[in-house]
Amino acid sequence: MDSVWTTTVLLVPCVVVLTAGLFYLYSFITALLVNTSVRNKVVVVTDALSGLGKECAAVFHRGGARLILCGRSWEKLEELADDLANASDPTVTFPSKLVLLEFGDLDSMPEVICEILECYGCLDIVIFNSSMKVRAPAQSVSLEMDKLLMDNNYFGPATLAKGLLPSMTSRRTGHLLLVNSIQGKMAVPFRSAYSASKHAVQAFFDCLRAEVEEYGISVSIINHTFISRSAHAEASRSLWSLLYTQKPLGVSPVEAAAQVLQTLSSRKSEVLIAASLPRAALYSRCLFPDVFFSVMAAGVKSAEAAESMK
Repeated sequence: MDSVWTTTVLLVPCVVVLTAGLFYLYSFITALLVNTSVRNKVVVVTDALSGLGKECAAVFHRGGARLILCGRSWEKLEELADDLANASDPTVTFPSKLVLLEFGDLDSMPEVICEILECYGCLDIVIFNSSMKVRAPAQSVSLEMDKLLMDNNYFGPATLAKGLLPSMTSRRTGHLLLVNSIQGKMAVPFRSAYSASKHAVQAFFDCLRAEVEEYGISVSIINHTFISRSAHAEASRSLWSLLYTQKPLGVSPVEAAAQVLQTLSSRKSEVLIAASLPRAALYSRCLFPDVFFSVMAAGVKSAEAAESMK
């Protein structure tokens, strides 16, 4: 008994030290990735006011990037820029540039593009992380709502990419990264307009990747299940909800930002952030479409039955 107790006493400190060492190594590698991926780079974040946008802004700012933060509210952008400045060393970071951006207002895009290009005169990285969602039966979604989702999720990002590309092609360098939903590859019920817009933007950037490769420009897409806004968000319990949830509360903005950073460093073309069940559903959609569609239909019937019993 004494030998077991002695072994336990000696083993616990070793485990603690090893865990601390691994954590330190992870932090060191993450910091190194930041320095090599974004140091002195001009980085545009299209929705810096979202959870993921704020986390990316913080990580990139600490890494010494020249940030151009976009969003719909000037006051909130100023507040974010102040928070970043107050939390960093001004001798190793750059003050953030701010640009008002509303993807739903396509008429303003030429002015927005000019304003972004005037900030530093060039671009290195553009993070397309803006998104608009709606959940409703297809027949109840108005044409105006369909158009609004397409403007925000497809036409806006596509227009911005087209406007910024000449600056990158002239320098023969750059990286466009689209943060897209898994529904860009696989649609689920009651999200017809949202899925359609995500399919459209997925196809656009997939085509763009091949077209700009000769100019040394990388195009990456991160497909996720969903990014949780709050640690206390409640998960849906419907049958098909299991097909697009990463875990009960989704992937956190911190995890998503870490994946963005890793993708910028590796220049990987496509990354899927999903648990085993959504991955299996995605493969089933490609290999066994009839099975996939049957499961989707069964999920709708289950939801309708549960709703009628309330």
